[in-house]
Amino acid sequence: MSLRIYGNRPLKTLPGLATRPTPARVREALFNIWQGKIEGCRWLDLCAGSGAMGAEALSRGASAIVGIEQSGAACTVIQQNWQRVAHGNQTFQVIRADVVKRLPALAGQQFDRIYFDPPYAGQLYQPVLEAIAHHHLLATNGELAAEHSPDYALPEAIASLQICRQKTYGNTALTFYRNVG
Repeated sequence: MSLRIYGNRPLKTLPGLATRPTPARVREALFNIWQGKIEGCRWLDLCAGSGAMGAEALSRGASAIVGIEQSGAACTVIQQNWQRVAHGNQTFQVIRADVVKRLPALAGQQFDRIYFDPPYAGQLYQPVLEAIAHHHLLATNGELAAEHSPDYALPEAIASLQICRQKTYGNTALTFYRNVG
């Protein structure tokens, strides 16, 4: 599979649908929504897959990226993709872990933008959103985008996280949360 990001840069992907990359039009829509808010931001990429979203953020000037992915093979691809697009003053870290178990270890860090793209049929939405809220991982004025099936409704609010917008693009929906607490 061929995957390209901002500036027409190619990225590596794993064969098959193991990482199910975010469709290009959804990626473009997200970065249009967050236009002007990526440069210098701290970005958390959850269930990072091929790392395309983090790579896109790096190519648009994010200062720091942390990615969590359970697959070792995917982590290798993410590391390679992020090395390919990162500049000298940008930092990134790829963590191989179960996202629910790893989020508490990030307590004390805050992220301006969080992208969460779990397997749609999984049961990760509620525990991950609760962990993000409980550990205060989303900065004040930060936003989180959760990718999901349009048939699946996410909770209106979880602690300090409140839905601020929802968008649907064919078979993919994005629900945006803002930290209101």
